[in-house]
Amino acid sequence: MSKTSLKTTVEWRSINWRKLERRVYKLQKRIYQASQRGDVKALRRLQKTLMNSWSARALSVRRVTQDNTGKKTAGVDGIKSLSPAARLKLVNNLKLGSKVSPTRRVWIPKPGTEEKRPLGIPTMKDRALQALVKMALEPEWEARFEPNSYGFRAGKSCHDAIEAIFNEIRYKAKYVLDADISKCFDKIDHVALLNKLNTFPTIRRQIRAWLKAGVMDNMQHYETSEGTPQGGVISPLLANIALHGMEHRIKQAFPRRTIVKKGKYSGYQSGATLIRYADDFVILHEDITVVQRCREIISEWLKDIGLELKPSKTRLTHTLSEIEGEKPGFDFLGFNIRQFPKGKHQSGKNTQGEKLGFKTIITPSQNKIKVHYDLIARVIDAQKSAPQAALIKRINPIIRGWANYYATVVSKEAYAELDDLVYRKLVAWATHRHPKKSKSWVSKKYWQSIGGDNWVFATRKEGTSPLRLLDHAHTPIVRHVKVKGESSPYDANLVYWSTRRGNNPEMPIRVSKLLKRQKGKCAHCGLFFREDDVMEIDHKIPKSQGGKDSYDNWQLLHRHCHDTKTANDGSLGNQSGCNSAKPKPSKKLERVEDKWVMRYA
Repeated sequence: MSKTSLKTTVEWRSINWRKLERRVYKLQKRIYQASQRGDVKALRRLQKTLMNSWSARALSVRRVTQDNTGKKTAGVDGIKSLSPAARLKLVNNLKLGSKVSPTRRVWIPKPGTEEKRPLGIPTMKDRALQALVKMALEPEWEARFEPNSYGFRAGKSCHDAIEAIFNEIRYKAKYVLDADISKCFDKIDHVALLNKLNTFPTIRRQIRAWLKAGVMDNMQHYETSEGTPQGGVISPLLANIALHGMEHRIKQAFPRRTIVKKGKYSGYQSGATLIRYADDFVILHEDITVVQRCREIISEWLKDIGLELKPSKTRLTHTLSEIEGEKPGFDFLGFNIRQFPKGKHQSGKNTQGEKLGFKTIITPSQNKIKVHYDLIARVIDAQKSAPQAALIKRINPIIRGWANYYATVVSKEAYAELDDLVYRKLVAWATHRHPKKSKSWVSKKYWQSIGGDNWVFATRKEGTSPLRLLDHAHTPIVRHVKVKGESSPYDANLVYWSTRRGNNPEMPIRVSKLLKRQKGKCAHCGLFFREDDVMEIDHKIPKSQGGKDSYDNWQLLHRHCHDTKTANDGSLGNQSGCNSAKPKPSKKLERVEDKWVMRYA
C-alpha cells in the first residue's frame, strides 16, 4: 500500500461523521421550518448554505458509495465503486453544473407480470449530486406535500395508506374510483415539472440537465424529451412533486360540509377523499356521481403535466354492494379492501351511535397470494437435488418477508391456506427424491415434532438445534398505527420516528428488538436511526473468537458504521466482521488488506 493511498484511507475513516450528520440535519430542520411558515427568502438561503457545505457533500458521497443498495452498479462510465481516495476527490469536486452524463438503461422484470420496465442508472458523480440536491429539496417539499400522499416519502409506507382508507370507510360504505396513472415516470412533462418545482436557477438548471441527459441502451443514445428516469436518487422526489396538488384539487371541488338543521349543528357531509401511493390512487365518496365527476377532474388535471389514467387499471366500484356487474371491494397495494353485510347487533356503531350493518375486512389480495405461492413453488422445483437445509434457507426469507407485510390485516386464513399448499408441494419434493421409499419413511426423515408443533419441515442433526421451515400462520397479527397526519422526519421528533421504525411490520424481528433495546440509536455513533438509513446487525464478539448468535452479542449499526468498525477491528471476513480473526501483519496479508480497505473503508 502506498503512503498516499494509506493517508487518504485514514483521512476518510477519521472523518467525524457524527458531527457532519448533526450539522446537515440542523440545516434540513431549518429548511423544513422555513417552508412551513412560507419564508421563501430564508428557505433559499438555507438551501444554498447546505448545497455549499462540505458536510453535505461528504454525506452524499458516502450514501451513494457505501450505503445504497445499488452502490456496485455502474453507469455509462463503467465505474462500480470508489476507493477512499476517490471518494475524497469526488467530495472536493462535487459542484452543480449543466453538463451531465446520460443514464445507462437496464430492463428489469415487473413483479407478477412478464413485462419489463426500464431503469436509468446515472454515473457515480451524478448520483452523488442528486443525493446532494435531494438533501436540499426534500425538507422543503415535506412541509408542503399533501397529508394523504404516502409513496416514496420518508416515514410513510403502504400500511399508512391502507390504514387511511380503512379510517375513511370504517363508518360508512362508499363508492371507490381505483385508478392508476399510465407510464407515470416516462411521460411527465419537463416544463410543467420545472415550473412546479419553482426553485432557484442553479438547481433548476441542474435538474433540467438530468431530465434532458438522454439514455444509453445497447450502445445507442436516445434523447429524453419527457419523463424522469427510474433509478436515479432524486427521481421519486421529482415524481411526487409532479403529482402534488391532486388531493387539493379534489377537496376544492368537493369539500367537507357542515350540516345545520333548525339552526343547530347536526353533523357533517364528508367531502371526496383522494389517497395516493406513488402513481396509484383511490377516490372515495358516498355519492357515485361525485366519484364520476372526480374522475373527469383528475383526467383534466393530469393533462397539464402530460399524464393520463390507464383505462385497464381504472375501475369504479363500491365497498359493500355490487354495481354494474362489478364485485364489491377493490385491490390496492396488494391488499383486498371490502365490506361485508353483518347483523346490526354485532357490527358496531358509527360516531353518531348508529348501527352499521356491515363490517370492513382487509385481506391479502388473491393475485398476491398466487404470485407468492408460485414463487415458493418455483424455488422448490429448482432445488430438487439440494439438501433440506439449503431449501429451508432459500424459502424462509421469502415466507418471512411476505408474512410480515400482511401481518397488519386479516391474514390468518390466507396464511393457513398457504401453509397447506406449501406442505403439499414439499411432500411432492420429498417423495420425488425417494421414489422407492414408503411415505412413512419419507415423513420421518423430513418432518418432525418441535415443541408443540407437529409436522414441522426441519432438519435432523444430533447435537444442534434443527433448522425449521417457517410457517406463515406463526406470524402474529398486529394492527398498524397510522403515522400522524402532519408529522415529518424533519420535525426534530427523532424519538417518535425511531420508535415507529422499530414497529414497522416489514422490519425483521431481530432488528426491531435491537432498535428497542438501543432506544433507536446506533451503538457505534450514538445517533438516532433515520428513515433513509441502512442498518446492519453486528456481532460484538466475532464468532471466530467465541461469540454467539444471541441478543447479548448482537448490536445494530449503520452500514457505514459497521464498515468502519470492521475496518478498525482488522477483520477480513464478510461485512458482518464475524467470520475471521484479526490477521497477523505480514507482506502477503498487506496486499489482501489493501483490497479489503478499498471495499469496506
